[in-house]
Amino acid sequence: MKKVLAVQNISCETLGTLEKMFRDDGFAIESVDAQRGVPASPKGYSAIVILGGPMAVYDDLPYLQKEQDLIRDAMKNNVPVLGVCLGSQLIAQAAGGRVYKGSRKEIGWHEVEISNEGKDGLFSGIAGEKMRVFQWHGDTYDLPKGAKVLAYSDLYPQAFQVGSATGVQFHLEVDERMISRWMQEYDKEVKAEKMEKSAILPSAGDIDSLQKKCRAVYRNFTSMVR
Repeated sequence: MKKVLAVQNISCETLGTLEKMFRDDGFAIESVDAQRGVPASPKGYSAIVILGGPMAVYDDLPYLQKEQDLIRDAMKNNVPVLGVCLGSQLIAQAAGGRVYKGSRKEIGWHEVEISNEGKDGLFSGIAGEKMRVFQWHGDTYDLPKGAKVLAYSDLYPQAFQVGSATGVQFHLEVDERMISRWMQEYDKEVKAEKMEKSAILPSAGDIDSLQKKCRAVYRNFTSMVR
């Protein structure tokens, strides 16, 4: 049985809808709390998913350093890695890029544009040149040398691939329950940003549409799994 390692940086940011997709396809999932320990090697895993969290890559927390070591080792051994939000930032820095605070936060529902490389790769099967996605991040990155931009917004690169690693700044894995939990968990941030709940909660059809996009990305990512 193929095994997927899911690295959680905070308990409320999980695989979400991705979990059922992996399980339905017969993958075994090993979830670890990064703050309690990160595997030293990618050996034994068919793929690695590194999830989000409110911490910053440039805070140089020891467990985030270990995640970057794991990413670099996985890339050397051609193990597919998917990084979501913070996970994408960790990939960017691990591969030689630079992570820093963005000019403004993106929280709630935003449109991103799919590049030609994205249409032929990670976002193959998603109709149109733009897609409406859920965001929750304040940091961004300068991409490492050789990275392909797969999606972008007016403000930031939004998805990229470098070697066997793929980073996605936005969240395709969320459902309405997860979003509501994040609004509680990150209530201080919502208030500080003077966000209206209507800008964060999904509109009619948003979750169904997001899950279809998530399934397409899941299929394209797992096609790289040996």
